[in-house]
Amino acid sequence: MSAPFARTAPADGGSSVLDTVHGRTVPDPYRWLEDGESTATRRWLEERRREFTEAARGWPMRERLAADITRLLDHDLWSPPLLRGGTAFATRRSPGDEHPRIVALDGGAERTVYDPVAADPGGRTTLDAWEPSPDGSLVAVQTSRGGTERGELQVLRTCDGAPVEPPVPGVRYSHVAWLPPDLGGPAFFYARRDGTDGRRGLWLHRVADPRGADTLVRACTGPRTVPGVRVLGGRWLLATESHGTGHRNDVWIADLRAVPPDAPAWVPVQEGLEAETTADLGPDGMLYLRTTLDAPRRRICAADPAAPSPEGWREVVPEDPEAPLDGFTAVGTPDRPELLVARTRLGVSSLDAHDARDGRRLHAVGLPGEGMVTRLEQGPDGGAHFCYADVATPQGVLLLDPGSARPRPWPSPDAGGRPPAPAAHIRRRVLRFRSADGTRVPLTLLSAPESDPGEDGPLLLHAYGCFGRPRQFGFSATVLAWLRAGGRYAVAHVRGGGDGGRDWHRRGARRAKPRAVEDLIAAADALVAEGHATRGRLCLTGGSAGGMLVLAAAGLRPDLCAAVISSAPLTDMARFERMGLGRMWTREFGTAADAGDFAALLSYSPYHLALDGAARRGPAVLLTGFHSDTRTGAAHPRKMCAALQGAGAPALLRYERDVGHGQRAVSRAVALAADAHAFAAERIGLRPRSGGR
Repeated sequence: MSAPFARTAPADGGSSVLDTVHGRTVPDPYRWLEDGESTATRRWLEERRREFTEAARGWPMRERLAADITRLLDHDLWSPPLLRGGTAFATRRSPGDEHPRIVALDGGAERTVYDPVAADPGGRTTLDAWEPSPDGSLVAVQTSRGGTERGELQVLRTCDGAPVEPPVPGVRYSHVAWLPPDLGGPAFFYARRDGTDGRRGLWLHRVADPRGADTLVRACTGPRTVPGVRVLGGRWLLATESHGTGHRNDVWIADLRAVPPDAPAWVPVQEGLEAETTADLGPDGMLYLRTTLDAPRRRICAADPAAPSPEGWREVVPEDPEAPLDGFTAVGTPDRPELLVARTRLGVSSLDAHDARDGRRLHAVGLPGEGMVTRLEQGPDGGAHFCYADVATPQGVLLLDPGSARPRPWPSPDAGGRPPAPAAHIRRRVLRFRSADGTRVPLTLLSAPESDPGEDGPLLLHAYGCFGRPRQFGFSATVLAWLRAGGRYAVAHVRGGGDGGRDWHRRGARRAKPRAVEDLIAAADALVAEGHATRGRLCLTGGSAGGMLVLAAAGLRPDLCAAVISSAPLTDMARFERMGLGRMWTREFGTAADAGDFAALLSYSPYHLALDGAARRGPAVLLTGFHSDTRTGAAHPRKMCAALQGAGAPALLRYERDVGHGQRAVSRAVALAADAHAFAAERIGLRPRSGGR
């Protein structure tokens, strides 16, 4: 089979490249900007920096938004604790901190085990993942530097934070699963995602082993899969392999007490099925499985871990036809096992306790408001910890005691653990509109007492619509600062996201991805038609895959809105597989190697829409790009800015080095958010109020 791409002209920084793809001529005049280190690209980026600096100097809301966002972040931010060997471990970011740090709480005393800023005063090192050992004496810590998300795994002593061996290099958001101490150790299993020559997979690492060689215990079955590993109940080794981001995985289990840990005997839990399944072990020793098998919005089944194949699964909590099942954890006691189940309805969570034996709903768990439940973790004595946040309430950790329906703050108030107070009263309304094919799509509209109530009021319309991820309404200091400044904020729950379960995702994925773009266009049209917005005071906003979505909508409908914010987007959909992690995303977007997929990709590719020239009649665009972005790749916003400016469109590029797609220091996150929303304020008429904040 011949390659779909054929080059017909060279790329040398000034000449236009023409590719022939499936017999179709595809221009790429800014191919040279894919080289981020070339002299020509650096010179071009310096010009864009000067343009942005000059433009931003005149935005009156810039400093005000930055100050309010900073104030809204001025609180303690904890993760749910992990209890190991009598010590509670958590991350804590105190007011003024740039990054969270790992702390150990023992007998009321708190000590820092790892602080990224102490390790790197420049603030470029991020804490990506961590896991304490079963006895609490050690902590495995994953860090990366400069935003690359490719880092190292080091083992530190809890008592003083000192390393006990050289770091393990080449890890990326690896799961770490410690071996039970009575099976030999200290040792842990971890995942390598970025290996080469068949070395991607799950490995056993023995801490401070003088031999220095890790053991491969399970190799990945394919080049585009993502491995994961857990140890359940001190006995069962669980391996997962996700197929890209396509919401399909394979799961295997091995009994660590039956064979040596460096040669586990794997038994399939789920293999070769078009389903996604996660697992937890209950206090009764049963394996509980959250799965999309025969349940697009997910259900929970129980299985014997010694005979875990789907033929033996017993349904415990059925699928809810109205609300996807987001998360769960098994709690209680061996004779009274329970399941805490979190569901989401259009961004708002509910949490219920079910009897794990028959699935009977025992009670609803009282939540502080209409917000988001995340990070459900097994707690002490059969209880649970979880995080809660809503649009007006910063994230806090709550502890649910066994059998209780009312959670309480963790840490306790006498340890400074009072829950964050709501920062404002927010009104939330759900609207529904019809998309181009007649599908009814929901939209959430948020406003504060300070918001302009009229149809002329400035409004941000956000969408993501990819990878089956539901939009959840947790706390965003950026959104709240915008609302408090007088703006309004809307979220379109477009297809491709997860708000309607797996079917909703599939209806906006791969060759159906144009449906997600159509949904966003219809959302903007409906807001205008129903008097909630005007074109001149409407700004679309999205990041990553959502950044692609908002650019595509504006490219197809240049009259749609007055401004677009697109952060770290995908833009060149003809070549997305060649940049960042794009090769992992073919289940979501399709592949240029397939003629039908390629036709769909090119129909909404923002870069190619801009090259067609319609952008000159379109909205003002702010693109943000991050030089170390290894997910979407920084070439996408560079090429998009060049294409927009080449078409005569008003476009700016805010570009940063030493940061990537994910975490960054708080001060840099505040500056980015304030700049982006000050741009929107300038373009759609949000002005400082006299006597305001």
